[in-house]
Amino acid sequence: QVRLVESGGGLVQPGGSLRLSCAASGSIFSLNGMGWYRQAPGKQRELVAGITSDGSTSYADSVKGRFTISRDNAKNTVSLQMNSLKPDDTAVYYCHAAVVPVAGFYDMDYWGKGTLVTVSS
Repeated sequence: QVRLVESGGGLVQPGGSLRLSCAASGSIFSLNGMGWYRQAPGKQRELVAGITSDGSTSYADSVKGRFTISRDNAKNTVSLQMNSLKPDDTAVYYCHAAVVPVAGFYDMDYWGKGTLVTVSS
C-alpha cells in the first residue's frame, strides 16, 4: 500500500508565498513522474506542475515564473514553492505520483487527499 501525504496549505495574502510538500510512503519500488494538481470550486482538476524522475519539469502557463516544483528522490518527496500568489490560485492542491510498487511491473497512479490553499486579503 502506498500513501501520499500533503502538507503546507493555508491562508495567504495576495503576493505572498507558500510551500507545499508531499511525502510518499509504503511499498514503493520506485517513483516515476510526480506532480501537483489543483481543483478550484466549480472547476475541473488541472495540472499545475510536474517533474520526472530525472528532474525535468513542466508547468501550467498560469503559474510559470511563480511556482517551482522540486523532488528529493532519496526521501520520496515532492515540493511546490509558490510565490506571488494570486486569488485565482485558490484551490485544493493534490499531490500525484506514478508509483511502481514493490513486486509490481508497471507504475500506478496515487493521489494525496489534498491541501487547501486560500489566497485572500
